[in-house]
Amino acid sequence: MANSQFKRGELYSFITGLASTAIARRLQKNFKQHGIDITIEQWSVLYHLWKKDGLSQQELCSATFRDKPSITRLVDNLEKQKLVKRVASVKDRRINLIYLSEIAMGLRDQTMDLANRTLNEALTDVTADEIELCKTVLQRVYDNLT
Repeated sequence: MANSQFKRGELYSFITGLASTAIARRLQKNFKQHGIDITIEQWSVLYHLWKKDGLSQQELCSATFRDKPSITRLVDNLEKQKLVKRVASVKDRRINLIYLSEIAMGLRDQTMDLANRTLNEALTDVTADEIELCKTVLQRVYDNLT
């Protein structure tokens, strides 16, 4: 059964895009206020490396939903800031594995705390049931298109 709610002007991608942008901007502002000089895009790469250090650039592409040139640029900038190091894979020297530096490891707790505080602020007055419903609907939308 077709859903004819298209003309409402409140498309899922528009609404989720606005919410995502607002959260990212607030988190970036919170990073800046606490003297953390990384972008949200860089933080997303670090986040996945904190979960599993030594990912390949291709694995980072998949994890962050970014293309190869974007990941290359992000890793280049993170390397300039001495937050990550590229190491050629022992199994295949064409593959670079990305490892966190001690400096990046030191940013983990502070940035995760700021991310949690930002998300809690964004979810003020949103019930647990509403969050679960939203997650379910968005997962279904995603599943329908993949």
